[in-house]
Amino acid sequence: MPDNPPTPARPQVPAADQTLRILSFLARQRGPIGARTIADNLGIARSSVYHLLGALETHGFVVHLPGERRWGLGTAAFELAGGYSRQQPLARLGRPLVAALADRTGESAHLAVMTGRNVLYIVEERAPRRPALVSDVGVRLPAHLTASGRAMLAALPREQVRALYPDAAAFADRTGRGPARPGELRDVLREVRTRGHAVEDGEVTLGLASVGVAVLDHTGWPAAAIAVTWPVDGAPDAASVARHAADAAAELSRRIGGAA
Repeated sequence: MPDNPPTPARPQVPAADQTLRILSFLARQRGPIGARTIADNLGIARSSVYHLLGALETHGFVVHLPGERRWGLGTAAFELAGGYSRQQPLARLGRPLVAALADRTGESAHLAVMTGRNVLYIVEERAPRRPALVSDVGVRLPAHLTASGRAMLAALPREQVRALYPDAAAFADRTGRGPARPGELRDVLREVRTRGHAVEDGEVTLGLASVGVAVLDHTGWPAAAIAVTWPVDGAPDAASVARHAADAAAELSRRIGGAA
């Protein structure tokens, strides 16, 4: 007689199992949620949920919004996403699209992911006779100053953006330009949502401008962003460049099983 199928093993470390389930549940939400919602949906005692959330907050994997009594993913969770991207699947899928975008526009193009309040560049294609950029592969820059970062931030739930940028201390500066407090960032992201793409002019490097478009996964979460950068003294048709970047971002979204 055939052997009976093995019984699925029960978790040997219940707290670890519950912690991972909480993180996975938060990652599927469109914004921060209450501890009671987490407990009810996962069938975990509310006291245990608060205890585990406290530990996760200590290590930066979640943030607490006291005024709303809600919890969202923290910057350490974004670091995990960046770690996945550094292991190449997204870069391999995006590299030919970024190269084609640079050929099509005649300008330098790149692919970046969010890591906390920064963007991490994982692909760069420099166009011929164009200046060197600071956005080499492996470089991190403040997300709120870059077109790539703004495109991704605009696709995040507003509560998540508030958690990442709670006050003026969260804002880095490079050239004296760009948002320096939460209200200014909200205005910038509102324009991104209205326009459909992000723009940046001299906030990262004086004399250079960029457009960026978010790459969305199957939940609508910004998995990455594609951007194009050019010298402002030889500016191309920015609207045309933005359309090409949007086409590339939509195709990469499709390749990762996401939403255009």
